[in-house]
Amino acid sequence: MNERVRNALNEQINAELYSSYLYLSMASYFKRLNLEGFARWMEVQALEEVTHAMKFFDFVNNRGGKVDLKAIAGPQTSWDSPLSAFEAVYEHETKVTGLIYNLADIALEEKDHATGNMLQWFLTEQVEEESSADAVVQKLRLIGGDGGNLYLLDQELGQRVFTPPPGTSILGAAGNA
Repeated sequence: MNERVRNALNEQINAELYSSYLYLSMASYFKRLNLEGFARWMEVQALEEVTHAMKFFDFVNNRGGKVDLKAIAGPQTSWDSPLSAFEAVYEHETKVTGLIYNLADIALEEKDHATGNMLQWFLTEQVEEESSADAVVQKLRLIGGDGGNLYLLDQELGQRVFTPPPGTSILGAAGNA
């Protein structure tokens, strides 16, 4: 595996694990507010980010590369409101999209077609990630300070379930036992 590509993929593994930490921190924030549905949404998001990290992890290992795990920075732990937390989610997901675009550019520059092909899944996934976060932001803006509607949104967000993507080594087929 090309060293430049391997290093970039290792950085992305760290970024995905940081994302999981961030969403776990947000889950804790929402639990403190007794918004269990919001917390559930964040817990599912944290699991998704771990599976993203594992997709990169498995890819590097399957191509004979070396995974170099580094320290994960501590995330923010509180926000001004549920809206500000979800605005941070949207902002974070757009940042991750930029990281994936950068990886795709590196793969193209290095003529690493296998990595470029693998990244297509992530490019599609990021469209969904940004859209999902933006949808909650827009609902929270509509709700404003209406506690009743916040309660209803909390109930809606609590219905989210984790579904691991095909081919992931964590919580995949073996995790269903």
